Amino acid sequence: MGILNVTPDSFSDGGRYLDVEEALAHARAMWRCGADVIDVGGESTRPGAERVDAATETARVLPVIRELADEGLVLSVDTSRAEVAAAALEAGARVINDVSGGLADPGMARVAAESGVPFVLMHWRGHSRDMNALATYADVVAEVRAELTERVDAALAAGVRESAIVLDPGLGFAKRGEHDWELLRGLDSLLSLGFPVLVGASRKRFLGALLSDVDGMPRPPGGRGNATAAVSALAAAAGAWGVRVHEVGSSLDAVRVAAAWALPEGDGDG
Repeated sequence: MGILNVTPDSFSDGGRYLDVEEALAHARAMWRCGADVIDVGGESTRPGAERVDAATETARVLPVIRELADEGLVLSVDTSRAEVAAAALEAGARVINDVSGGLADPGMARVAAESGVPFVLMHWRGHSRDMNALATYADVVAEVRAELTERVDAALAAGVRESAIVLDPGLGFAKRGEHDWELLRGLDSLLSLGFPVLVGASRKRFLGALLSDVDGMPRPPGGRGNATAAVSALAAAAGAWGVRVHEVGSSLDAVRVAAAWALPEGDGDG
């Protein structure tokens, strides 16, 4: 899943693809690199970000989704608003990726149910401005698993098909670095729920902290690509359904290596 942020303030690439033509060019480049889905978002969810109104979010994503859908690309809409999701689906999006897992807008599950599209439910405890204060856990893997189970139950009750649900542990959302690593190490616990799992580690703070320099300064987002690819390979080897990344080529290479490594003897290309 290639990330396309049509925002001025996303943590890694804010402002780079706010122009429609720039956004289209970047999406096409990710698609040519082998992305299966392009995830289009019009509202930043970085820690501390303020919300934009629905009209602004819709105006950012629709021209891009409409054009790319006409070209045959598979698109998801990264939004926590039901009205934005509904408009994006009408414009040609084929997946809803809700970072709030349906909590931010009670109408989201209805939109997902009526459309029948894949519905990504991410673990979430509050909007960006508040989420750092909500990163308190006794057992992060067990609590995230339990809270995602609640979101699954709510989606099913709203009529979402079980086969449409994808789970995301929400790395970096109401999580400190140690929580992110525990969730990655405990991925099998989430997979045991029986749903596909999407991992979104790309360029996130916990990787920057891991790669800090000798003075303790975190590696900037642009220098976290190799670490992201490593997470992609390990997530694939662990059984993840997908990875959501800024740099499609390097992660796809890493996932292919992981897949080849897992092949039974004699099934490789020699």
